[in-house]
Amino acid sequence: MSKEGDYVSHEFHFKSGETLPELRIHYATFGTPVRDANGRVTNAVLLLHGTSGSGTQFLVPQFAGVLFGPGQLLDVARYYIILPDNIGHGKSSKPSDGMRAHFPQYDYDDMVRSQHELLEAGLGVNHLRLILGTSMGCMHSWVWGETYPDFMDALMPLACQPVQIAGRNRIWRKMVMDGIRDNPDWKNGEYRVPPRSALEIAAAMFYIASGAPLRMQKTLPTRDATDAGDEDFTKRFIADHDANDLLYAVNASRNYDPSPQLEKIAVPVMFVNSADDFINPPELGIAEREIKRVKKGRFVLIPISEQSQGHGTHTWAAVWQQYLKELLEASQP
Repeated sequence: MSKEGDYVSHEFHFKSGETLPELRIHYATFGTPVRDANGRVTNAVLLLHGTSGSGTQFLVPQFAGVLFGPGQLLDVARYYIILPDNIGHGKSSKPSDGMRAHFPQYDYDDMVRSQHELLEAGLGVNHLRLILGTSMGCMHSWVWGETYPDFMDALMPLACQPVQIAGRNRIWRKMVMDGIRDNPDWKNGEYRVPPRSALEIAAAMFYIASGAPLRMQKTLPTRDATDAGDEDFTKRFIADHDANDLLYAVNASRNYDPSPQLEKIAVPVMFVNSADDFINPPELGIAEREIKRVKKGRFVLIPISEQSQGHGTHTWAAVWQQYLKELLEASQP
């Protein structure tokens, strides 16, 4: 069973210069921390979720059912698993709590610093056995490796690039943000009725960005099936997302760029992307180029298959768990 809680950071200062009197970070944990003779935690694993998601994304059968059980790679009887909801996401402090567009303009550096504070001040965790992040969490992993290079034994970034967001990846994000800001119902964030057409644009972009062409063609083989699938996804997306929260979450990536400091990363890194990822297409060659600058880095490209899930392959642990096993073995303290 998991334990849930909220850590409150008082007078949290954002990189933008803004301050929040109370920043709430919600989290769930599995297992129990173990300490060595010096009081250092030896078994903590931090799992970092994607844009507009929450820590609950890791509780699905294709992730938790493959990794958290007895004898599995992240067996909760052996590891202390930590699942935070990041700033602006899940049950943590976010614009839709009441501040709307007056909420501080957080970025990835703020999010990583709040994760670090949660661990040290909130949970008493002074070291991590592993950081595994997916999508936005993948990008956070690179920031962690550069900002706190001695805090963890290993990093496993899944589904991102260690460079600033540009090209097609920036375009689809900009379309989502412009769709919200330019919508007359948005009213600078003070809407009474959600800007539905803006959320429909966002839903369409997320559907495309997260989908795998081969799998979508197989599961949606006709025009009618595709239209019905799109309608269903859009309905669920709109029900689950607030426009201000979504705008902030996507915009948080605006100044992300770990590339100048990749040499600072000292621990083993197992970097994994999927060949059918719309957001991080393999033909860019970025991952292969940049991983050479990471002292103990390795890059793996998951080939397109019946098992790959496009960008969402990051949550299907059966596809890549062999590489997690190799990383854990290679990074034994």
